[in-house]
Amino acid sequence: MQTLSHDAYLALRANATVVERDLHGEKVLQLEDGNYLKLFRRKRLISSTAWYPYAQRFADNALTLEKRAIPCPSVIATYRIPGIKRDAVLYAPLAGRSLRQIIQSGEGASELRTALGKFIARLHSAGIYFRSLHLGNIVLSPSGNLGLIDIADLRARSGALSSYLRRRNMQQLYRDPQDRAWLCADGSTAVEDAYRAAGGPVK
Repeated sequence: MQTLSHDAYLALRANATVVERDLHGEKVLQLEDGNYLKLFRRKRLISSTAWYPYAQRFADNALTLEKRAIPCPSVIATYRIPGIKRDAVLYAPLAGRSLRQIIQSGEGASELRTALGKFIARLHSAGIYFRSLHLGNIVLSPSGNLGLIDIADLRARSGALSSYLRRRNMQQLYRDPQDRAWLCADGSTAVEDAYRAAGGPVK
């Protein structure tokens, strides 16, 4: 990680658009050149993030996903920014729209549910346990491929996930009420059916 002075940080974020913020301040910025800067706050004084910051985890996870042919953002640099007490990752975004955005626009179709089930089975077969598995973090690219964003919190194993981890991760997909409403619309089991056909049990 590079140490970024406060002046250098201000220059980097000049004219940026704030994409996401919380009570503690800005979290995601879109820079003038179209790249994104994601800021991470250390939530506790004594934490594993002291020696393995989330910004570095994001970068390492991007490399892991790239090696396993799973589309994700392309990391440009990681920073420690003492002036604002944040770490940051600079990355080129994954082109496309999240599944939530697509669904909210009224374009969600049964074919998308099937593609989603197959994609998650592919993740699990590749040993990827994505802790933030929800429709806002899965992107459909212009070429029709699914990929992941917000990838700081995932685990990668050398082999396929166990049945227990598969079931546990699939359960996370249904936690958000709005996501669940679309996934199960009209009694649909398309996601589970596609997942079983390609990967394994979901119950």
